Amino acid sequence: MAFSASSLTRLAGASGVGLWHYTTADAIGDVNTAGYFNNAAAMLNVYDVIIAVTSTGGTAAVSHCYVASNSGTVVDIIDGVAITSTDSD
Repeated sequence: MAFSASSLTRLAGASGVGLWHYTTADAIGDVNTAGYFNNAAAMLNVYDVIIAVTSTGGTAAVSHCYVASNSGTVVDIIDGVAITSTDSD
């Protein structure tokens, strides 16, 4: 799949840094590849935080990422930190 602008939502922002939520069926390895967010280059700033919810094969995973660079046309985000959770009930 590819980036979907309708799946990227700005949650908050101040002082030039935004907090975003992105949901996709793509794997996190695809999402954090340089160029994936190129179509959002006009919206994303360096250091904007993206909460990425990915679902590969029906298993959801959440990662905290941020924009490492944005040339105006090419956006690169860090690999991210996976948020792990346990539902033991």
